[in-house]
Amino acid sequence: VRLVESGGGFVQAGGSLRLSCEASGRSFKLFAMAWFRQAPGNERELVGVVTNGGAANYGHSVRGRFTISPDNAKNMSYLQMNSLKTEDTAVYYCFMHTSLGGFWGQGTRVTVSS
Repeated sequence: VRLVESGGGFVQAGGSLRLSCEASGRSFKLFAMAWFRQAPGNERELVGVVTNGGAANYGHSVRGRFTISPDNAKNMSYLQMNSLKTEDTAVYYCFMHTSLGGFWGQGTRVTVSS
């Protein structure tokens, strides 16, 4: 299973971006989709996760601003990021927990300027 993220880039503080993650390869059953991020010098942290049952959980720093929207029919995951802050600058990674195991994307960089 291969995951490819897209949608990263530069945005001013207060703006919005939507990241996409597309899964391809062998057929699988999807259990959960998640997004992580890693800022320079920091450890990778959970942004949020949504299960195939619809349960969602978000990191406290993004709660109320970020939303994960899965499209199970297309094996895609979207991360809508609103009210972006400079501290949201990071490389964002998609992760999918599937019947074939866990898979990571290569990451997409988001830079928020003041």
